[in-house]
Amino acid sequence: MSQTIPQVIETSRLTLSMLTLNDQSLLFELDQDVAVTKYINGGKKTTMEQIENVFMPRFKQYYNPQKGHGLWKVSAKDMAGVSSSLENDYLGWILIRPMYFFNQNRLLNNLEIGWRFKHCTWGQGIATEAAQAIVDLMATQDEVEFITAIADEENIASLKVMEKLGMTFLKKEIFHDPLGDFESVFYQKEL
Repeated sequence: MSQTIPQVIETSRLTLSMLTLNDQSLLFELDQDVAVTKYINGGKKTTMEQIENVFMPRFKQYYNPQKGHGLWKVSAKDMAGVSSSLENDYLGWILIRPMYFFNQNRLLNNLEIGWRFKHCTWGQGIATEAAQAIVDLMATQDEVEFITAIADEENIASLKVMEKLGMTFLKKEIFHDPLGDFESVFYQKEL
């Protein structure tokens, strides 16, 4: 039976909460590091105009806190196991939305998961821990049968997170999106 989606989730080291439609500054902050955007747009910094005119209108379309769809803000707890420079800091986000949301083949039983984290968090297991919390939450929803992630095949760090989540390689093909088509690898896990 589907459970009510909480608006805050905690792991041993992290707190996850739904980003709101007013959190443009957090999205902008994250995208100012070219290492973070390397596999997204070739390493270009995102402008506030792009956040407001492209990203936010797209976000509004799939934002549904009652289903847990949207962006989950990830913050470090004030405790051991997290670098002291990161305590209580915004670290990045986890995306969850129906797969193929922006084209005609939207799948409500298959959710796309994605992530974007500050470079200073890389290699600490934070993306895996946060993503696992969201996968576990989505597994409580009766209608959800699959979790799928897509990435550039050269983004080895993201592929490792997918594998740590128990996802397996599904296919390599062009991912079609109104913002452009991208050759991607798809990993999937049955829930």
